[in-house]
Amino acid sequence: MFLSLPTLISLAGLFYSASVEEDFPQGCTSTASLCFYSLLLPITIPVYVFFHLWTWMGIKLFRHN
Repeated sequence: MFLSLPTLISLAGLFYSASVEEDFPQGCTSTASLCFYSLLLPITIPVYVFFHLWTWMGIKLFRHN
């Protein structure tokens, strides 16, 4: 299975946060911590790809009608 670079970066940040932060999932609410972004990245990337493809498909359908 091939993992993309953003996925590897977010997994590395997640493992780093899990090993360094004492109160790992509960303490991830501050936007100043790396832990917050290591949990945010795996969610943000698929959502961005989905809406990018959704917009592209809408443009393709609009042009061909």
